[in-house]
Amino acid sequence: MSKPLPLASLLLISTALVAPATAMAQSEPGAETPAPSAVDPAAETPADAVEMAADEAAEDETDVSIPGAEIVVTGRRNANIERTAPQVVSVLGAADIARTGEGNIAGALGRVTGLSVVGNGFVYVRGLGDRYSLALLNGSPLPSPEPLKRVVPLDIFPSGIIASSLVQKSYSANYPGEFGGGVINLTTKAVPRDPFLTIGGSIGGNSETTGQLGYTYYGTGSDWTGFGDGGRNLPPAYRAWRASGLRINDPGVNQQAIAGQFVTARNALVQTNNDMPVNWGANITGGKSWTIGGTEIGLIATAGYSSKWRTRDVTQQTANALDLSSLNTDVNRVITDNRVVVNGLVGLSAEFGENKVRWTNLYIRDTIKQARLGAEDRPDTSDSNPGVSFMYQDTAWYARQLFDTQFVGEFQPFDNLDVDVRAGYANSQREAPFELSFLYSRSNSASDPYGQFFTNTLSTGQRPGSASIAFSDLNENLYSAGIDFTYEIAPGIKAVYGYAYSDTNRVTERRDFLFQGNNDIPLAVSLLRPDLLLSQAVICFPPLNPPTDPNCPANPSPTGISLVDSTGSNPTFRAILRNHAAYFQLQADLLDGLNVNVGARYETAVERVSAVQVYAVNPTLPPDTNLSRDYLLPAATITYEIQPQMQVRLSASKTIARPQFRELVFQSYYDPDTNRSFQGNPQLVDSQLYNAEGRLEWYFAPEQRVSIGGFWKKIKNPIETYASFDGNSVTTRFANAPEATLYGAELEVQKYFDLSGWGDGFFATRRGVFIGNYTWSNSKLKVGADDPVKAFPFTGATLASQFFRDGAPLTGQSDHLVNVEFGLEDTEKLSQQTILISYASDRITRRGPSGQPDIFEKPGIQVDFVARQGFPLFGKELEIKFEARNIFGTKYKELQQNGDNTIYYNLYKTGTTFSLGGSLKF
Repeated sequence: MSKPLPLASLLLISTALVAPATAMAQSEPGAETPAPSAVDPAAETPADAVEMAADEAAEDETDVSIPGAEIVVTGRRNANIERTAPQVVSVLGAADIARTGEGNIAGALGRVTGLSVVGNGFVYVRGLGDRYSLALLNGSPLPSPEPLKRVVPLDIFPSGIIASSLVQKSYSANYPGEFGGGVINLTTKAVPRDPFLTIGGSIGGNSETTGQLGYTYYGTGSDWTGFGDGGRNLPPAYRAWRASGLRINDPGVNQQAIAGQFVTARNALVQTNNDMPVNWGANITGGKSWTIGGTEIGLIATAGYSSKWRTRDVTQQTANALDLSSLNTDVNRVITDNRVVVNGLVGLSAEFGENKVRWTNLYIRDTIKQARLGAEDRPDTSDSNPGVSFMYQDTAWYARQLFDTQFVGEFQPFDNLDVDVRAGYANSQREAPFELSFLYSRSNSASDPYGQFFTNTLSTGQRPGSASIAFSDLNENLYSAGIDFTYEIAPGIKAVYGYAYSDTNRVTERRDFLFQGNNDIPLAVSLLRPDLLLSQAVICFPPLNPPTDPNCPANPSPTGISLVDSTGSNPTFRAILRNHAAYFQLQADLLDGLNVNVGARYETAVERVSAVQVYAVNPTLPPDTNLSRDYLLPAATITYEIQPQMQVRLSASKTIARPQFRELVFQSYYDPDTNRSFQGNPQLVDSQLYNAEGRLEWYFAPEQRVSIGGFWKKIKNPIETYASFDGNSVTTRFANAPEATLYGAELEVQKYFDLSGWGDGFFATRRGVFIGNYTWSNSKLKVGADDPVKAFPFTGATLASQFFRDGAPLTGQSDHLVNVEFGLEDTEKLSQQTILISYASDRITRRGPSGQPDIFEKPGIQVDFVARQGFPLFGKELEIKFEARNIFGTKYKELQQNGDNTIYYNLYKTGTTFSLGGSLKF
């Protein structure tokens, strides 16, 4: 592990970066400096006036919605939000997001200091997992369409609908108490000052996918829309059984009638495609405002569509020895995803006097159509047996959907009183019907008449083979409201009184079934492909008369194929989180250049997860979780302006992190993005965090800065993941570790270089751009020899040392995070060429199973290139954008290591992605 640079060294580096440019700015010929009074009478020098004018111009382009926060001037007026905000914040405006070229907001946020994007769009702040991040939209909470998360995956938000993203890393009482690493507040686009209409589109591909071998299945004829055409509706026999309240093995349940309607050529026949399609997308955005009787009314609307393909040739292994010297499984699996995202936004607003209201409606539908085909050879220990070969086939459809409607009002009934109100309703859904998995085997034995063929005898014991199907559904409603009163007690002193309420209600269901055969199934039948093996003709043998009759003969049928419910004790769970909060915050300029922000939040919440009774006969239900806690969460930040362009911040706070719903449900769940299976723990409890940080900021020129800071966190009862063996598979589970600490340092630099002196041609109006940040962090678990842990379903007194290692880092935490952007841009027209480099060091994903080493991933380094160029076209503005992502083809690696022994849990090439897009603004 490399050591962090000493403070003095970092300061010397930052000085070397900015000092030459400062001298250049001071000696720039021909620069006109407006008089201070033309901008702000408080400005003391012409340089201050230039800086404030630039900051105000930048602020006009950045719309930021901050709930219950009031930016109070420290010393003098300045519109730079990062500088004047009372807490440590980073703001990505529309220009910043556009420079990265990212298609979704998660990718753009990955460029912010201390942030990294993991998996399917989940943002980690300062090495802390997504459980310690809070996502808001226009200041209101969002529900998650993910079963394993209460945090919404940010990659479902196309960057085109987001005006800005504010990341706040130091806690303030106006935000919810679940604030571990930071809050990410997305602000949607608001009313334009001028009418516009923009139409855009893009086309692209990936070196490992486009035009290459991949797999898919038919599904429905309209899968390309992301909605399907009803072909995935529940079959009538299955739907009737679900409504009956009977168990699948109860007398009178015709299992053959149900099973015979599950598998068809549409959902189970995997097809080869040797020329995978290109990625493409289209979007349209428009806005207009009207003035009616002194009130300005605005409308903005946007709609977008994208279809992307991804093929991964994945190596997946597990070990059966503590030293990783031998393999338990070694599967090569090819996975092809077709991801379709449809989104739309409609916003209405009105401004009258000092009052503003905004009504925003957002809809996002994100679907993944997935086909997986895998192969494995397991050698036999004896020389006379060649070993068994396995073939795995899976098909699935994952549909995530989010609808959100919000009302935000900003009112000023009196000169010294501001009133902000907000209310919202959001619904998220996730549907995954007909998740089909098949296992075929081949004995490779010369004495076996079927030894050279793959067969599936449906778990009969004749030879390995299985088939299963799963249906899962999630529906979550979130109601939220809040009100803030900001009262100016005296010049430079403001008090904020606020109340916030949120009510989350989630119902999730998952039903798993195993197709069970018997020894009467002829081996010739076991050769059939999945849609024929489990067709009505085979399950309902003798054949139906007429063939379209939905009912099979009464149990048992001659083939003996039946259904086994492998869901567990109960398929359906309800979860609620009801939260009331009241808070007070005081913001004051105590002395010239000294600003204090202090406050406290009292939060009372009930989090409950319980099984829903769905069967007529009461089963033994899993234990409920009922967490009811009250917290008083103080926070304080002091900002002192050392010089007009330099300030220091100190902050301290207490925050919490609650278990996520799915982590409390003792039920199996497969995550298609990480290729992992999970199981919850109903005995988890809240984590409590104690936070402190300091930061030195130098805004040495307009839009330019350098900052250095340090942070420390102590976490009581952090929720950690660990892996355990279930047969030949590995399941990820959750438990509270006793304690953890996290500390680190951050360095951030943003610098522009005037290149006009390089000549009158290409460089006459160009400037160089350098934006870089580095985060070093270190975390340690504290596990005593006698510390207990509740690791359900293990019972009795269990020691934490059996699951966690003292001194081990937190899961998801990288010691080093680096983001660098450098390039050229034209100061008079749209012309940008940017190279983006990101690096994250190794981070643990799960504790190793059965005493094995921990499982970790190696994100490595990624280099991207983005070019944007504007052209006039028939009096309109045309923008062309070219992107190249992961230019050097960094692989994805998730592995275990012990000396020279390496086990790859996930290893695949991600390839290089290219895209060419354009938009025309009318």
